[in-house]
Amino acid sequence: MSIVYLNGEFLPIEKASVSPLDRGFLFADGVYEVIPAYHRRLFRVREHLNRLDHSLRGIRLASPMNHDDLSVVLAELVHGNPGNNQSVYLQITRGVAPRDHAFPVNCQPTVFAMSTPLPDSDGGAGGAGVSAITLEDIRWLHCDLKTIALLPNILLRQQAIDADAAEAILIRNGEVTEGAASNVFCVTAGTVVTPAKGPRLLPGITRDLIVELAAAHRIPCREDTVTVATLRSADEIWLTSSTREILPVTTLDGVQVGNGRPGPIWSEIFRLFQEFKRELAAGTQQL
Repeated sequence: MSIVYLNGEFLPIEKASVSPLDRGFLFADGVYEVIPAYHRRLFRVREHLNRLDHSLRGIRLASPMNHDDLSVVLAELVHGNPGNNQSVYLQITRGVAPRDHAFPVNCQPTVFAMSTPLPDSDGGAGGAGVSAITLEDIRWLHCDLKTIALLPNILLRQQAIDADAAEAILIRNGEVTEGAASNVFCVTAGTVVTPAKGPRLLPGITRDLIVELAAAHRIPCREDTVTVATLRSADEIWLTSSTREILPVTTLDGVQVGNGRPGPIWSEIFRLFQEFKRELAAGTQQL
């Protein structure tokens, strides 16, 4: 039986309930984070909670808990649930109030967190490469906020699923933004490029770590505009997220990417990422 956290209490998920007047339910008025835990240690929790703060500020909602208290809650949640590796979901909404578009006064935010097992990453899942399609980015103009208003992402991702693809890579005004549920990297002539941060895309925690690892190991990497033409002519394309880590794209819109196999730079970055996780498990690497 899975244990969840809801408004100060740990309890079985079957006993957790939220009012139908919660603004998260009525308006998608809330934000969230997904934090992996490897060997029961939360991964880059500081960076995730900093991003949570950014999202909360963006929707003008004061955080009901500080980072230390949230970290304790999430760590206890991980240790109370099965699985050496887990995916922790944290959601904060504006809380319960009569239905009105205007912000309620003196409303207590709803804090919910749950954990699910995360498969071990050995390169098998997606290691042979996945397919992706390109779609027009139909989302709003504040994609740097990780809000629970995900219907556009859901519709885009479902179009990819309907096309037997793993992900939709989104295009706005001829430029790549991100995936429906991922960040995007491409490799051209040995240089790794990922779209620069800004309101059009979510600043991914895994994305940032890959940029750091590339810099630390002298792999040419930059954050820059990625045009559709650059994407289509890339030697390698990757998708990154906290739960799927780093997936090589070997087919884009039905056309082979590079030689149709995961590329050598993806292989090196994937190796460095797994090494980083092993050092974390051994206690020789920061969270």
